[in-house]
Amino acid sequence: MIRRVAIGGRVEVGAERPPVLIAGPCVLESEELALEIAAFLSGIAARLPLPVIFKGSFDKANRSSRDSYRGPGEKEGLRILDKVRERHGLPVTTDVHDPVQARRVAPRVDLLQIPAFLCRQTDLLVAAGETGVAVNVKKGQFMAPWDMRNAVEKVRSAGNANVLVTERGTTFGYNNLVVDFRGLPAIREGICPAVFDATHSVQLPGGAGTASSGERKYIAPLARAAMAAGVDGIFLEIHPDPDRALSDGPNSLPLPEVEPLLRTLLAIRDAAEREGKR
Repeated sequence: MIRRVAIGGRVEVGAERPPVLIAGPCVLESEELALEIAAFLSGIAARLPLPVIFKGSFDKANRSSRDSYRGPGEKEGLRILDKVRERHGLPVTTDVHDPVQARRVAPRVDLLQIPAFLCRQTDLLVAAGETGVAVNVKKGQFMAPWDMRNAVEKVRSAGNANVLVTERGTTFGYNNLVVDFRGLPAIREGICPAVFDATHSVQLPGGAGTASSGERKYIAPLARAAMAAGVDGIFLEIHPDPDRALSDGPNSLPLPEVEPLLRTLLAIRDAAEREGKR
């Protein structure tokens, strides 16, 4: 089992380390928006005792509709992520979708993200592991938490032990997800450090017909429950104006709500740790 993961030589995630925050827009919309959100997150990192990783996808290849906005593409997206790193000093992460792309993207990011729908793709997982860059595997909506051991072992087979698993909800009937909080300690205590994606977990997949919908009001309660259950990080999609976001707006958190939620989560973690030492 992997107890601690190193990300980009700058962040450690796992046992006896503060929770990591992985946050940003669902998809990169523009350089201006990315830098605005990165500046906001840089401020969070300066005020709160937790490391922050900027997340932004240059291509969302699994949008509900062919006509949905997918992102600026790999070349422009990586340029924007470079700007985020240079201007605000934040580690960055983005999705990769095939082995060749993983090898191209790895030198430009601190953490490779494997989309949930691709979490069983052996060639992709092995190629991501071979890059030597830390890998965050999103748990498929169709996967049991304990079965993510197989995905992690595929990455590790390439000699890369820096692997995280992110829980993002499980398919519950049609157009709905549910979170089984037993999964967080199951992953964390038996496989590797666990991150909870509080925003995708409230998604209603395909719930808007040609796009996914979501129930933003449940982000905070689910995040609080995850921190109480025991988790090594929180994943949030955030946006200055979620109702105008080009992807996943209904389950994105407005910027003013982020820091109050994080302060609550840190208080919950502190209380849980004190209780565990009694």
